[in-house]
Amino acid sequence: MLRKASRSRSKGQRRSSLVEDEAEPVEEVRSGTLLELDLLDCPVCCHALTNPIFQCDNGHIACSSCCVNLRNKCPSCTLPIGVYRNRMMERLVEAIIVPCPNAKHGCTENFSYGKELDHEKECGFALCYCPEPDCNYSGLCNYLYRHHYVNHSGSRLSFTPGYKRDACMRISDKILFLQERRDGPLVAVQCFEEEQGVYVAVNCIAPCAPGVSELSFQLSYSSYFGEKTMSFGLREMNMIQKLSFKTPEKDFMFVPRYFLDGRTILKMHICIRRQG
Repeated sequence: MLRKASRSRSKGQRRSSLVEDEAEPVEEVRSGTLLELDLLDCPVCCHALTNPIFQCDNGHIACSSCCVNLRNKCPSCTLPIGVYRNRMMERLVEAIIVPCPNAKHGCTENFSYGKELDHEKECGFALCYCPEPDCNYSGLCNYLYRHHYVNHSGSRLSFTPGYKRDACMRISDKILFLQERRDGPLVAVQCFEEEQGVYVAVNCIAPCAPGVSELSFQLSYSSYFGEKTMSFGLREMNMIQKLSFKTPEKDFMFVPRYFLDGRTILKMHICIRRQG
């Protein structure tokens, strides 16, 4: 009985071996390491190469934008460029997979080379910078909100979504912060004094990513005695990772000089709402 059982297992093993021999071989995916990603950049503009990629008769390559800007004249040898595509280089660029630049902060997305830059503009793991003048802190927006609450409480007012509140500020202060709760979104109200009047902008300190601190606002100004009023609002509050101290070119409320009557305080109210 022991021998018979042994022969039975042997037959089973032979049948299994035959099945394995008949199975289709699994194609092995080969991979390697490219030490210099700059080799995948356009040699003319130094930006990441994207399809289509063109070459001249001497093999010099350029991206489609540069071919147009150069009027289809190769900058290396002056031969025509912009007609013949370098298919091998196009395949190579598509085959190179790179992580998001914010991978070290928690993002797990991967992209073909060059496409990660578009994602970075709206990545929820992008760093935000503390808006206080003498603070060098940077971190994910939720960590930044807690940092500002703990370390810069003297320069901030609180707000409740959907409720109007005072937002008076001295023009010389240039900035007023509002925050929802101790770890809620941080909103910056900035004023920029120019010869003709004062520009007022409202921004949320956050990466421009879907689902992150989606707010709207309505801002109103009234002169000292209330005889002059104006208002401005946005259905989608602008999100910025770092404050700019340049006078804005769009999305602002402009208070003319004659509205101020020589006063140095902006008498404003603001209502901030959550979208959705």
